[in-house]
Amino acid sequence: MAIVLVCLVLFLAMTGHSSGTYCVCKDGLSDSVYQKNIDYACGAGADCSAIIQNGVCYNPNTVKDHCNYAVNSYFQKKSQVTGSCDFSGTATTTQTLTSSTSGCVYPRPSSITHSSKIK
Repeated sequence: MAIVLVCLVLFLAMTGHSSGTYCVCKDGLSDSVYQKNIDYACGAGADCSAIIQNGVCYNPNTVKDHCNYAVNSYFQKKSQVTGSCDFSGTATTTQTLTSSTSGCVYPRPSSITHSSKIK
């Protein structure tokens, strides 16, 4: 019985972790702030190929949506290290992603090699 309980706890811990944490840009900021975050994240190791023109996450073509993708890619690349989702106070963490984009795939929290569709 104890082994079953331990296995159940381990399973729940692993599946709970897979939902993970994402990094997104805060609402209500200027486009220049969002662009500064994109420039920093993409220049510091984030994979921004999905948000270039004709990329799978290019649409919606807004600076805010591109900022969300870029800062999250950077955050996952840095293995969610404390402070890697701050961007001078202009980004924050969340447990879920929401967007009007279908088909756009964000890097997953548990591994930069996996991905998660936006809801």
